[in-house]
Amino acid sequence: MGNPTDYRSSNVPGPAGAADLVLTNGRIYTVDAANPWAQAVAIRGGRFIAVGTVAEMDSLIGERTQVLDLQGRFAMPGLYDMHTHPDLKLAPGYAGYLEVGLEDPTPEQVKQAILDYAAAHPGDGWVYGQYFVRYTFKQAGLVPDRDWLDSVLPDRPLAILDRSWGCMMVNSKALELAGIDAETLDPRHGYIERDSVTGEPTGILVDGAYAMIHAAMPPTPQHALKRAYREGVWFQSGHGVVGTKYVHVCEHRLNALKSIDQAGELSVRVEAAISWQDDIFPVKRRWELLAGERHYYRSARLNANAVKFHFDGTHESRSSYLSSAWPGDSAWRGHLNLTPEHITDMVVDMDRRGIRVIAHCTGDGASDLFLDAVAEARRRNGYSGVRHQCAHSTTLLDANLPRFAELNVTAEFSPVGWFPSSFAYARAVFGEDRMQRAYNFKGVLEHGGVAVMGTDWPVSSINPWIGFEAMVTRENPYCEEEGRFYGEPISLEQAIRVMTLNGAWCMGIEDKAGSIEVGKSADLIVLDRNLFEVAPKGNIHNTQVQLTLLEGEVTWDRHGEFADTTHAATWQGELPEIL
Repeated sequence: MGNPTDYRSSNVPGPAGAADLVLTNGRIYTVDAANPWAQAVAIRGGRFIAVGTVAEMDSLIGERTQVLDLQGRFAMPGLYDMHTHPDLKLAPGYAGYLEVGLEDPTPEQVKQAILDYAAAHPGDGWVYGQYFVRYTFKQAGLVPDRDWLDSVLPDRPLAILDRSWGCMMVNSKALELAGIDAETLDPRHGYIERDSVTGEPTGILVDGAYAMIHAAMPPTPQHALKRAYREGVWFQSGHGVVGTKYVHVCEHRLNALKSIDQAGELSVRVEAAISWQDDIFPVKRRWELLAGERHYYRSARLNANAVKFHFDGTHESRSSYLSSAWPGDSAWRGHLNLTPEHITDMVVDMDRRGIRVIAHCTGDGASDLFLDAVAEARRRNGYSGVRHQCAHSTTLLDANLPRFAELNVTAEFSPVGWFPSSFAYARAVFGEDRMQRAYNFKGVLEHGGVAVMGTDWPVSSINPWIGFEAMVTRENPYCEEEGRFYGEPISLEQAIRVMTLNGAWCMGIEDKAGSIEVGKSADLIVLDRNLFEVAPKGNIHNTQVQLTLLEGEVTWDRHGEFADTTHAATWQGELPEIL
């Protein structure tokens, strides 16, 4: 039959010939257990063709080979951010919406921002934007509701999101235009906070309920979505990210992603998850997308073969679905947005179709139900090959830790959110016992499961190195708080694997990417420090990426090392401040 390489596609280069690019004289951590360290790599046709010593690259250097001397610098595989939303953060500003622009704005600051915006944008149109923080209202002795907003701006529809994206506060005019009153039924995937006597909406809409407001508003314009995604991937490439997931999309957002992909501006691999529920914005052609139109967007760097479910809410609004009652309450366990039967049937159906389910589960009760649903899918369908993803996994039951490995489910955590935000409030609402089990990377890994990291931007910073440090130290990198976060840290080697090869596994491409091995995609980042030679506390979160390669293409070049070559950098210089 001959050698299998004889039958490779003509688009895939064979083993012979000179390299396009050689990186030499480096300290390269490969995440390949059989060959963890290397001095040099050779790249041709977007793949690694050699990984080893400096001397081993000599025969691969030809007249046209570009050689970069790393001068002892540290390099490793590119990072994977498995949960983020650049459109939610950036598009509102690019569309001209209200932005308060403060991390924890006081009610007075929110009020002034609304008044300033309304004055700068006169008329009777919507005033919509971000953010308010419920906790700062509580500190000020105020209740965030329609009455408070009516006192600020009564004659124009007004809607402002909570920083956690778990709820929205709207005024009476907005409720009127959306047709929401005492008779309006709660959506299954959210609820309307109501007056306990009259049943009238208070003006706080939780989770999927505020999609009814978005349905009454004009959609986010396409130019704002394209700019948001373009700058989002720019920023991610500048921080060493080569693979990511944008986990809430509709047809408008997919069209924006396809547009920048076709323009050659998609500098990371993107898996886009179609929203199953109208959680944030309406998805009018959901079934058409899931039935097959999702493949229209497929390319080497873009796919939409995933669906995002919101199983529960957030701990800020006490809507996370817990396995037992919330602290201080005898019965309230949080809000489950779908019935257990709905969850099971949909997971089984999506699994049969070969579509990845990414399920928002912040409470241990929600993740328990999700794992049960996947177990049923495995029973009915056999192993389909689809690796479903438990998003956030904020708290997990100890009994469920082994099930991630048993069911081939990814446990995704958002450690970027630990710091710099204070966890005192989370402790107060979640309770000491559950906080001991928060973001349990170590537990999942010790039971043989796959854990990954998601920044969940804009809920927390898009800079993945903050979460990277938090995994290794469980401490505040900014030294603004005393003490450690709950739980046990993981080793640097484990954290690197979480951020690289595990991310590739989560995207189903670990045989093609995620580590520096011959035959794999030439994805590599060069850093300004050797992570193995610095104390983790205070020294990882501000890591600077000097060079990012994706498929052998330079997607970030801080110092212009490739400025005069055919491998011109896509991005170069200093990154904009978009946090």
